[in-house]
Parts: sequence; structure tokens; C-alpha cells
Amino acid sequence: MPRELRLEAVGRRYGVRGPWVFRDVHLNPAPATLTRVEGPNGTGKSTLLRLLARIDAPTEGKVTGAPRTAYVPERFPVALPFTALGYLTHLGAVHGLSRTAAERAAGDWLDRFGATAHAHTSMSRLSKGSSQKVAVAQALLAEPELLILDEAWTGLDDDARAELERAVAERTAAGSAVVFVDHDPRRLAGRADAEYTVRDGTLHRRTVAEPTAAPEGPHMTIEVHGPTAPLPPEALRLATATEETADRTHRLTVPASHSDVLLRALLTARPPWHVVSVRRDGSRHR
Repeated sequence: MPRELRLEAVGRRYGVRGPWVFRDVHLNPAPATLTRVEGPNGTGKSTLLRLLARIDAPTEGKVTGAPRTAYVPERFPVALPFTALGYLTHLGAVHGLSRTAAERAAGDWLDRFGATAHAHTSMSRLSKGSSQKVAVAQALLAEPELLILDEAWTGLDDDARAELERAVAERTAAGSAVVFVDHDPRRLAGRADAEYTVRDGTLHRRTVAEPTAAPEGPHMTIEVHGPTAPLPPEALRLATATEETADRTHRLTVPASHSDVLLRALLTARPPWHVVSVRRDGSRHR
């Protein structure tokens, strides 16, 4: 079975005579892409994500492909008989990691999301925000080929939200497909490779460019000099602005939360690009 997931003429309803949530949905999240799904409440966005995650089955149509998939649900179960670290270590082992590797990865993700202090806290005693950090960490542990996020930023503090945006950029840079729903139109604004709206009982792809809000927060300006080849596609996707300032020299502007991923894309390109300077808030580093 091919690993790339594909929905073909999919429909879903609950009960033999129940109303259709949606019908005739076609969706193929390609590797190394970010897909946004929008729509009013009650239109079936979460149902669509559950079908993508293969934890629900369509009433009609076909779902093919078997990528390694991770899913952050809108509501994460917290009444689990584990500590935060124990739960993540257990899931890492389920995904095929050795216990040592699973525990190390679990600790790393807790640290990235600022939850190390809660590593040995029972899941049932975690706050909503800390529980959400564990929910996100469990999805990133096994480096999924398809990452599905249903309002995953809800409940996170600002630092953790920025870290999740950084993790999303890392996954697409590594070749994963990411599909997300979020109520905030500024979330990853301008970053999606494809945007869809669930309405009128089906899925509509946006075909007309629509203005989006610029990402908030600090930005960095990166100047690079490189080969005659074009800038790497991942660098172009992450940058909010690019300018060729001289022959083979470019200036790129990127949200600070994504700058490390963009730099990695430039430095690991074949042939690699030379980073001339990195600036943030008026400072310069060489």
C-alpha cells in the first residue's frame, strides 16, 4: 500500500438515516506540505481530521495510503494512569523506540515545550495547558510522516505556541505532511501550501489568493550568498519576504520562530548556501 494518504469521494454520516456531515471529499496531503482546513463550527472539520488519522472510517468513498501518522485531538484524554514522562516514554516504545531512546525523546519534547517540571506529575493532575503540551509532544515523538493538528495551539502559552510552530516547520522540512485546524486566522498565516474550507456539505479548495495577516512576533533578516541554483524551496516557503540584493546574494525575512529551520534548509542544500549575516531587532551576528 502506498504511504501517501488520499481521500477519494469520501462521505461521512452517523447512522443509516442521519444527515451527511459532508460528501464527495477529495484530499491528498502531499509530503513536505502544510495544509490548513477552515470552516464554521459544526461543519465537520474534526470529522475530516479523524478520517485522515484513520481513527474513523468513511460511510462512502475510499481512504488509501498508510503513512506513519500522529494526531493531536481537539480534546485530549487526561485521566490516564501515567506520569507525563511515563506516558510519553510508553508511546515512544509503542512507536518502536527502545526504552532508553523513548525516554530521552520524551524528556527532550517536554523540555522544548517548557514542561520539564511536570515530567513526574500524574496525567490526571496536570493543568489544561500542561496536558496540552503532553498531547502535542506525544504526536511529535515518532517523527510522523503525517501530522494532524486539531486546534492543537489551544491552551498553550505563548512560548509553547511558538515552539509548536517551529516543530511544524521542522516536520515539513523533513518531508512530512502536516494538516491543521485552528480558530486563529493568524496561525501560520501565509505558510500553508494549500487551504481548504468545509462548507455546504463538502470540501472546497481556495482557488483565489486572499490576503492574510502577517505573522506576529519578532522577525529575523538573513543575508546569504550561494550557488547559481535557486534558493531551496523550503527556504522560500518559510520566508515572509525575499530580495536579491546582488548577484547570488539574497536577503530573507522570516519569523524568529522559524529562523533555525530556514537556516538548516540553506546550510544543508546541495550545494550549500553561505550565511553572510543574521539580524534581529537591530543587532547583527556574523
